[in-house]
Amino acid sequence: MECRPPVSVTVAVLSEQSETLRFLAERATYGTRSPVHRIDTHGAIVFLAGDRAYKLKRAVRLPYLDFSTSEKRFAACAAEIAVNRRTAPDLYLGVAPVRAMRGALSLGPVREPRRVTRRDKGRAVDWVVVMRRFSDDAVYDRIAARGSLDQAEVAAIAEAIARFHIAAPKVASAARSRSIAWVIRGNDAAIATHVPRVFRRSDARMLARRSQAALRRVAALLARRRRQGFVRHVHGDLHLRNICRIDGRPVLFDALEFDTRLATVDVLYDLAFLLMDMVHRRLHIEANRLLNDYLARVVDPEDPTPLAGLAALPLFMSARAAIRAHTEATAANSQANWTARVARIADARRYLALACGLLQPSAPVLVAIGGLSGSGKTTLARALAPSVGAAPGALVLRSDTIRKRLAGVDALSRLPPETYTKHASAHVYRTIEELTLVALRARRAVIADAVFADTAERAAIETVARRAGVPFIGIWLEAPQSTMTGRLVSRRGDASDATPAVLARQLTYDLGDITWKRLAAGRAAKDVVQSAHRVLSRNARRIGGGPRLFS
Repeated sequence: MECRPPVSVTVAVLSEQSETLRFLAERATYGTRSPVHRIDTHGAIVFLAGDRAYKLKRAVRLPYLDFSTSEKRFAACAAEIAVNRRTAPDLYLGVAPVRAMRGALSLGPVREPRRVTRRDKGRAVDWVVVMRRFSDDAVYDRIAARGSLDQAEVAAIAEAIARFHIAAPKVASAARSRSIAWVIRGNDAAIATHVPRVFRRSDARMLARRSQAALRRVAALLARRRRQGFVRHVHGDLHLRNICRIDGRPVLFDALEFDTRLATVDVLYDLAFLLMDMVHRRLHIEANRLLNDYLARVVDPEDPTPLAGLAALPLFMSARAAIRAHTEATAANSQANWTARVARIADARRYLALACGLLQPSAPVLVAIGGLSGSGKTTLARALAPSVGAAPGALVLRSDTIRKRLAGVDALSRLPPETYTKHASAHVYRTIEELTLVALRARRAVIADAVFADTAERAAIETVARRAGVPFIGIWLEAPQSTMTGRLVSRRGDASDATPAVLARQLTYDLGDITWKRLAAGRAAKDVVQSAHRVLSRNARRIGGGPRLFS
């Protein structure tokens, strides 16, 4: 795409909104006795009053948005309501005018944007988006901060995003979307405006250099993904502060509204913002689970092609971190409170460091975890995944979930024993091998989680690593029969259909020569994980690279 972002940053004088800001900060404006709370962002100011929220667009003009006139702010308000009703129809009530009448301001009635007349626009000095107010504690950045972003919450978020992405309209025309090349140029220009006051010139140049090198590596892949239908009109600003829990389920809100083209992107680029946000908050475990849960919902196991897009994920996440870097730097300028300003600048610098770090090379590795049912394979795979390979960690391919998807049933649906034939199992293992090969070639580390009871199955997964030219680490878990039986009996809400009877049959198998590293798995899970980490670390030194371990 040849369109270039403007390189200058012009910010309209906010004095034209000073009277409106004072008006919206007053309790009398809303007829409430409760305090009115104000929240400032780089593009908007939100006033929380009673059971509603009123969002005023800032009178600013930036390289990526223009809210410099009342008319443009109204259009942005109308667009915000339209794009957010796709995922949060009950939150967005409409628009309301701020009117100047008889020398005083007043807040007009809430209306649907399409019902606003020319006369309404002529009498308005500004506009606000009116939303139903929800508790601050319902926003997922708060949920994460208090340690409540558990496995079930992450799975629910992944499902909500996957459902939204699958339904989002495909966009084949490059003219209707913004390329990642455009984003990188815009980031470079915006970051440069904050040098040297916020960012060091050397860091800005490093990011530009690494971003361009990464772009060259994946340019052909991105063009292919566009042709394959992965460019869609999605959220555009998907991070934890833009997801809330309403009626016990995650709701995506505050989608990017000011430029449809900026929200018409590769679906993985949309997801990358949330993944980056989690990594920035050091939520590595949650980020890895989100990626795996999302991919399990959007990738057909019979068609591993979409996994090739994982090669672009480091660039996507880095670009998102760079966006946050310069928007935080811009937001710092609008903070009246000095402490808040200093905090924003510090956060902007952390985002820039993350943007550079995400583009550091990380060699992929294939880790296979085998063992009889109940030996703890899945527990170990999930514990290792966040710390193996490039952020947010390894792709986990579990035979139990893949079997269910191949059968066309939900992961928690039980399959009858007669479906566990040799032919069906062979199909599952071939599928794991195919998915693994595509992911490894996309430079994503993989952990394969299956029984691997047959010598041929173990040999086949090792062959995949050789075909991809990556290191292989095999781990075999062993535990007493009583321990494995107890784990199977106590399982709840798990994809595995294994029972004590299944384990009894497995114990009769001729496992052949097991050359993988044997680990005693009858211990506490944390002890097994520590032992496995030592195995990975020793192998990383031996192969001169290997997995990147996050602390």
